[in-house]
Amino acid sequence: MSNFYGRFLNRYAKRYIGYVVGVVLGGLLWACQPRNEVIKPSADASTVDASVALQWMDLFLKIEQYAPGYRPPVAARTLGYIGLAAYETIVPASATYQSIATKLPGLSVPTIDAGKSYRWDIALNEVYYLTMKGFFPHITDVDKAKIENLYKSLLTNAVGTPDELDRSKQFGQAVATAVLAYAKTDVAGDAAYLRNQPSDYVPPAGVGKWLPTAPDYSRALLPYWGKVRTFVASDADKLAKPPLAYSTNVTSTLFAQGLEIYSATTPLSKEQQWIGEFWSDDIYKLTFEPAGRWLAIAQQVVREERASLEKAVYTYAKVGIGLSDIGVACWNSKYVYNIERPITYIRRTIDPTWRTRLNNPITILEGITPPFPAYPSGHSCFGAVAAEVLTDIYGATYAMTDHCHEGRTEFNGTPRSYNSFYEMAQENAYSRVLLGVHYRMDCEEGLRMGYSIGRKVNQLAWKK
Repeated sequence: MSNFYGRFLNRYAKRYIGYVVGVVLGGLLWACQPRNEVIKPSADASTVDASVALQWMDLFLKIEQYAPGYRPPVAARTLGYIGLAAYETIVPASATYQSIATKLPGLSVPTIDAGKSYRWDIALNEVYYLTMKGFFPHITDVDKAKIENLYKSLLTNAVGTPDELDRSKQFGQAVATAVLAYAKTDVAGDAAYLRNQPSDYVPPAGVGKWLPTAPDYSRALLPYWGKVRTFVASDADKLAKPPLAYSTNVTSTLFAQGLEIYSATTPLSKEQQWIGEFWSDDIYKLTFEPAGRWLAIAQQVVREERASLEKAVYTYAKVGIGLSDIGVACWNSKYVYNIERPITYIRRTIDPTWRTRLNNPITILEGITPPFPAYPSGHSCFGAVAAEVLTDIYGATYAMTDHCHEGRTEFNGTPRSYNSFYEMAQENAYSRVLLGVHYRMDCEEGLRMGYSIGRKVNQLAWKK
């Protein structure tokens, strides 16, 4: 057992039920060759601050919180494409990073006019403006106005000659148009927020198979998401390892995991409840969704590190692509295996009155469960892929305090501190057991899948 895992167990084993999230390292590395054509940068993006990118990503988190249909993994896909567009806009100005467009079949991005100067913050402003409008055409007029206002405010202080500014705007517009057109060729993912709970989906029958759960019995969320196009994940990456066999025998491993949940939640300690609520992000209109949570974490890191514009968009692109791909892989596996949620199993085998510890302060429903199969855990998948990517950029011992929910009154959002991104991902996974919405196997496999796909994202030829 690694020193890191030892520290993790020492931290939690005495207080909780001995839950151990295993990290299974594996997966195939995607070997990418450098791009043949190298455009000499007309300016160095490492000297430009990240203000424009930070402001647009802040707005993304506000918009997606209220955008209809924008729960995971729809938001993850949008982050992937917006991050890609921003990255491809900045790489001509970078001495470090290069285009990855040639690694994405069907995508062709425009190039700059060699020898001419550009304002990269202005080009990027155009990209964010157009992609935000493209991916959020269905939001309220109030939120649409927020997009317009940010765009105009960033133009107000634009510095440069008229030709330079116009050229920069045109380049940003061209990149945004190319990426938006590319996103639309992904038929399964395009505008999926309009059909995220299709009425034609009928869950397969069988013992131990998922059915809508109490108290709201909502229809399945995004049952066809496994058909969405990925950036780096293969078909093999999209299939989780087989779950535990169904059994109600008290000596079976599945029964032990059901009992683990029941014991952990009956009752929850104050700190266990804090951990569960701190990482939840399940409730539409209350917080950003679980993929957006990791963008919010990345935002804190970019600000703390005072990252340059090129490093910021590099961070967002890798995080976004990773979140998008793991969302597809996770949801594909959920509906391949169709494993019932703990509430169904525990009520059948242990306590017919038991309910989860996940509540919705918006609808005032208590004891809810997300409306899709259990295996693997989406939170665990998203956390692991983001941790793998952020660790690659900022280091394995990057310590931080997560302020994502500071000041919340609906739940305990008191900031929590961590020694690494991996530690954050593991606690995030563990929180799902404490809320009673996932088995340990869901979380373990979610972490394994996320780490594996995160490594494939890291292996793209990002640097020259």
